[in-house]
Amino acid sequence: MFKIYFNLLRIPQWIKNFFIFVPLVFSQHLFDQNYVKLSLLGFILFCLVSSSIYIINDLIDINEDKLHPVKKFRPIPAGLISKSKAVVLAAILAAISFSLLPFTNPYFSITVFSYFAITILYSAGLKNIVILDVFTIAAGFILRILGGAFIINVEISSWLMLTTMFISLFLAVMKRRSELKHVTGEDNSSTRKVLVHYSIDFIDQMSTVTSAGVIICYALYTVSQRTVSIFKTENLIYTTPFVVFGIFRYMYLVYIGKKGENTSELLLSDLPMMINLLFYILTVVVIIYR
Repeated sequence: MFKIYFNLLRIPQWIKNFFIFVPLVFSQHLFDQNYVKLSLLGFILFCLVSSSIYIINDLIDINEDKLHPVKKFRPIPAGLISKSKAVVLAAILAAISFSLLPFTNPYFSITVFSYFAITILYSAGLKNIVILDVFTIAAGFILRILGGAFIINVEISSWLMLTTMFISLFLAVMKRRSELKHVTGEDNSSTRKVLVHYSIDFIDQMSTVTSAGVIICYALYTVSQRTVSIFKTENLIYTTPFVVFGIFRYMYLVYIGKKGENTSELLLSDLPMMINLLFYILTVVVIIYR
């Protein structure tokens, strides 16, 4: 039973909510207990909201998921959990998260409500609108970053926000490419209607633009006058190779390894990616908090 609810709540997908901690790290408050507590609260609230949305999404897509070679094994389409129980659980998770919002600031509350609304709209129909579907997925990541900044009341560099936008779009595009590559027949294409509007060539051009945007914006962030002034060092530029490697490794896993439909699974299962991420975080922390 635990495994069923573990899959229903998509616990591994909570790794996406770690974007909330990015502002905490770059605000130089990583070792400040009060700031950490606020960020953890934000993380928990986003986890509750996202799990609620995953359940709602499964309820909306139940018929399509039954046709999908992998999604058909999820608790709701597989009939392991009834629709009524799923509705109650989704409502409880949303109610708990929304009831805790008064303990945060208004901007964070607006961000959470925006995230909830956008993702519900995505499940309800935006996922079927070409290009807009990718931007909607990316918006979820961007709102996590903004939420992480709002809850601890810090500003985010414009270059860092642009980096977040491009990496969010990159992840969304890679997700679509993986899905498109796995479509082999009409029955499969019906599980993701928007795929008929995409082609491999078009997706590849989008991935080139978004990956280049990530690398360029991050590199410019590390050497911007504001960054150097705040951290009192130009050494942050030495973290750029980790970002470049991460982008290239992710593209390799999608293009050659034929993965990428599940971002969280890919990040948690690829050892080189995990090692690179660990060294990136350690390097950033050493440079910023030296």
